[in-house]
Amino acid sequence: MRILAVSADCLEYEVTNEGTEPADLTVLFGWSGSGTLLPSDPTGTQTAVAPGASVRGRVPLTGHPVVPDLPVGTVPDSWPSSASPRPSRASGPAPDVKVLKVRSVPTAEAPSTGGACPASGVRVYADRGDAAMGLRVVGLHLENCGTRDVVLDGYPRTELLDEAHAPVAGVQVLKGGSAISTGTGADAPPRRFTVAPGGKASAGLVWRNTTDLSGAPVNAPYVRVRATADAAPVMVTPELDLGTTGRIGVGAWAPEQS
Repeated sequence: MRILAVSADCLEYEVTNEGTEPADLTVLFGWSGSGTLLPSDPTGTQTAVAPGASVRGRVPLTGHPVVPDLPVGTVPDSWPSSASPRPSRASGPAPDVKVLKVRSVPTAEAPSTGGACPASGVRVYADRGDAAMGLRVVGLHLENCGTRDVVLDGYPRTELLDEAHAPVAGVQVLKGGSAISTGTGADAPPRRFTVAPGGKASAGLVWRNTTDLSGAPVNAPYVRVRATADAAPVMVTPELDLGTTGRIGVGAWAPEQS
């Protein structure tokens, strides 16, 4: 991953898929010094990047539309006729930008919130969550975008993964949000119900970022989710920071109002 150019209104970068299968790559940038700041950190996403391939992307810093992904060596018509990055424009002070983190999700397991319905007939994704006083709550959402009923009965199957997509050891996965804290909305007992085509369901991940001297903090940026035991996996990125307790509560699936 490298930053190619930064101007007052645009950030250009290049990212490489170092994995062995097509992946969706997300880069979170942050501000490293003075200059023009935005209310939130800019993010660039490249989808279906082939193994070993590098692509260039552009993130607008002033509301400009995003330019489509470009394989390395491809030069848009608006760039100078060379393979080098477009020079920064002196339209204002360029912000100081750094790479905060890069996340990679196998394209076959990428969460979906719209577009074509996955072959499984269901979309699964995580929301942005809520954090307060060390308590974290992230919602898992399921949408039946297929043509058949989906029967849910119990808890999502979850596997916590580290930055290399390897299972994280030493984590207690507990049933119900109340195992961590009450009043999170993930406390109801499991029940069997049917999600008709067009219907939705949700569950919750609940944890605390509590640290003490008992050991090293446990972090798991990824969670591989299966709606049922035989469902296709979907990898979400809730950025779990479990502190030194290493405990997470998983709420049962419940119907969600459309």
